[in-house]
Amino acid sequence: MYDPTRLAALVAVAEAGSITRAAERLGYTTPALSQQLAKLEREAGTALLVRHHRGARLTGAGELLVARARRVLDELERARHELARLSGLSGGTLRLGTFQTAGIHLLPPALSAFRRAHPDVELTVADYEPSAGVSAVAAGEVDLALTHAYAPGDPLPLPSAVRIEPILVEELVLVSAPGHALTSGTARLPLAELAGQPLISMAPDAPARRGVEALLARSGATPSVRVPTPGYLLVCALASAGLGVAVVPEMVARTSVTPVGVRALEGGDLRRTVSVAFRSEETAPAADAFRALLRGTFGRAGQP
Repeated sequence: MYDPTRLAALVAVAEAGSITRAAERLGYTTPALSQQLAKLEREAGTALLVRHHRGARLTGAGELLVARARRVLDELERARHELARLSGLSGGTLRLGTFQTAGIHLLPPALSAFRRAHPDVELTVADYEPSAGVSAVAAGEVDLALTHAYAPGDPLPLPSAVRIEPILVEELVLVSAPGHALTSGTARLPLAELAGQPLISMAPDAPARRGVEALLARSGATPSVRVPTPGYLLVCALASAGLGVAVVPEMVARTSVTPVGVRALEGGDLRRTVSVAFRSEETAPAADAFRALLRGTFGRAGQP
């Protein structure tokens, strides 16, 4: 049986004409989406896509499967809508908290799918720093909040009433000005190559980034610009302008609004895990449905 998440990925590529554009639309990293498509091709037993320099196009088998997939996905959406009415999701409110990166790149496709399935649920979205979002869940200000933790780093401290569920793991990558020598190669870059390099230090005093910053310092990177507030748009803009190199989540690098060079780092030891925080002893149909949607949309994407 074909995985509906992978079928949706194939439909997205067919509509976008490119794996990269489809990944941006779905909130995946490009490698994670490529991995899902490769698994679908193995399930189908044949090639579904032909990659070319402008993007990707469907093979004959891919066109056949996309036509069927659209019908399957439409039926699943109808089923979700009908079940929602049975389970009390024909009204009410879902209050969400999010940090900026997730709010820009992860929430929109998930909320679009939720709205299609549950059009009568009122949605509210508030912007929080990750730790503040967890506190807002504990205080009952929001039903769910997207948060994150970095590796290396200390676990996110949680109030006793709150649990977190990981939904996406992504690597941290190096970004630089376009054409920089460090990002011109295709092989993974050893961290030792950062020795003596001017580093845009990302939120060096923030607990979530402290372990990452310490590892970069041990590798010999020299802070040239410190950005004490966690703003990746600014960090990428500074890197693009040649003020130093930076280490950011892959999702941020691939969707930077300023042109940057990007290169994966050796070992894959630098990672960010995005999770959803929720109150462990409360059940709310809308919140439970949205958590399930997040698991289905992102649960296998980016897993190491």
